[in-house]
Amino acid sequence: MTTKKLIAKNTIIQIVGKTISTGLALAAVGIMTRALGIEKFGWYVTAAGFLQFVGIFSDFGFTAITAKMLSEPDLDKTKLLNNLFTWRFLTALLFQGLAPFTILLFPYPTPIKMAVAIMSLSFFAISINQIFIGYCQSTLKMAFQVAGEILGRIVLVSGLIMVAAKNYGFLPAMAVITLASVTYTFYLWRKSPGVKFAIDKDISKIIFQKIWPTATTVIFNAFYLQGDRVILPLYSAQTDVALYGAAYRIIDVVAQSAWMIMGVMMPLVTFAWSRNLTEEFKKKYQMSLDLVTLFLIPMIAGILVLARPIMQIIGGAEFNNFENPGRILQVLSIAILGIAFGNIFGYMALAIERQRQAIWIYFSDAVLTTIAYFVLIPKYGVYGAAAAAIFAEVYAGLGLMILANHYAKFTPHFKTLGKIILASTIMGLVLHKLQPLNPSVPLNIIFSVIFGAGFYAFLVFGLKIVSKQTILEVLKRN
Repeated sequence: MTTKKLIAKNTIIQIVGKTISTGLALAAVGIMTRALGIEKFGWYVTAAGFLQFVGIFSDFGFTAITAKMLSEPDLDKTKLLNNLFTWRFLTALLFQGLAPFTILLFPYPTPIKMAVAIMSLSFFAISINQIFIGYCQSTLKMAFQVAGEILGRIVLVSGLIMVAAKNYGFLPAMAVITLASVTYTFYLWRKSPGVKFAIDKDISKIIFQKIWPTATTVIFNAFYLQGDRVILPLYSAQTDVALYGAAYRIIDVVAQSAWMIMGVMMPLVTFAWSRNLTEEFKKKYQMSLDLVTLFLIPMIAGILVLARPIMQIIGGAEFNNFENPGRILQVLSIAILGIAFGNIFGYMALAIERQRQAIWIYFSDAVLTTIAYFVLIPKYGVYGAAAAAIFAEVYAGLGLMILANHYAKFTPHFKTLGKIILASTIMGLVLHKLQPLNPSVPLNIIFSVIFGAGFYAFLVFGLKIVSKQTILEVLKRN
């Protein structure tokens, strides 16, 4: 099977799998908001936000580094994978192991601190997954990752249904979340033959040389990506934290499309760059920009139109107590464009070995955004947090775009992006006109999403953003 067909196969597998996984994830959020109530859901958001901050702080870029290094021609792949796995295991154990003690320094309610202690194992498992996912990306075997993710989601939803039915409460729900993550990790481990603990001095030295610039940038990422989730609970009520957390959960789900696509493209871009295949590199660079924006831009339009009913359905009756629960989601959706650019060009900077030059972007972003969080959140609450988050994403995205284009000596064209924005705008306007007087009816959401996706696909072909012949050619088997 050709590389192009492998990309298509893995992308389709991920799209289908991510659709199922996303549905299950949103169902889990809906169950939690109803079973726990808005305040206790705010506890969960605070605990998870703290652990996500720790997780990103200690991420070190292992997923991208694993996919990148396994695509390079120089090292023994089995030894490299085992060393990456061992170092990820040790670093995750250290940082997530310290999280239950670090949370004691914060003035959060006791149940939140207990939730952090329980879910630290969940986030430890998520950290370990980085290596397995990087391996699947580099070998274009994403079916294993997709199956494991769906299995974990099924465990999550099933467990939360039981917690809700038996009225077990907050901490058992946190235990279910942990069980789901561990199940996902166990499945990936079983599907990664030969992965074992190993430390080779020479290989470890190469890993550290490759990873330290990425690790430095990721540490700064923790402050501007997750700082709002840690700082907001210090100044706002847990009900506001719950609303913000639910909205951001939807943004995170949407953003996973970009990570999914770039996870497939990263090994291919690295392969071309590391072998001086200039024209192939340019094609993959352009393809990355087109694919990510093709999926994310219409989602912005859809969220702007359907934000209120989405939040009402996800959050349940208690979210109806807010004057407009969808407004914060609409505001946050603006950040998706920054997320898309940051993801695309951040991966490109890594692929062309310019992580070191990108450090100043992440450092300045972390400083400016952290200041913005402390200035805006006490004054404007969730909207202050959202404004700072939007700035952070757009600043990083534009900075990385300039850097990647400069060092790659190539600037992708934006003609396709212009057509995508036009198609998304038309779709959004039509969708807005079709909204009934009672937009919170669940059937309306389902119909709107299906209609919007179908109409957008029609516009994609009509505006020749992607031709039908190209898709058939890509999908056609040998």
